[in-house]
Amino acid sequence: MTAPIRMRIGELARRAGVNVQTVRYYERRGLLPDPRASARGYREYGEATLERLRFIKRAQDLGFTLAEISELLALRLGRGATAGRVKARAQAKIREIEGRLRDLERIRHALSHLAGECTAGSGSLGECPLLDALGPIGAER
Repeated sequence: MTAPIRMRIGELARRAGVNVQTVRYYERRGLLPDPRASARGYREYGEATLERLRFIKRAQDLGFTLAEISELLALRLGRGATAGRVKARAQAKIREIEGRLRDLERIRHALSHLAGECTAGSGSLGECPLLDALGPIGAER
């Protein structure tokens, strides 16, 4: 039987494709367990922490927030978790994404309309109502 792989924070971060500060931040947020200290006093991480860090990154890539990822980790590690609970979390995320897509489509439409009102070239700002549509700003001194 081989000894478990132990790595320092720099190697963990490199292998997971994140920076060291990200690992520390996840530790502070409770997403990663506190590392073991080696006999020489170095903080060392095992393969399980690397897998957990990769899980977090994949969940982020799917649009989950860190709070939602904490819930997913609890489901993943919990004894009472069911496929239905995991599916419910995914469906809630899908509904949220669909809402954001609708919002982005409205924004795209509004910007397209305003940009279409602008004349091409180096004319005055009065020939492009986009800045006016955003509202006035006061100049402070």
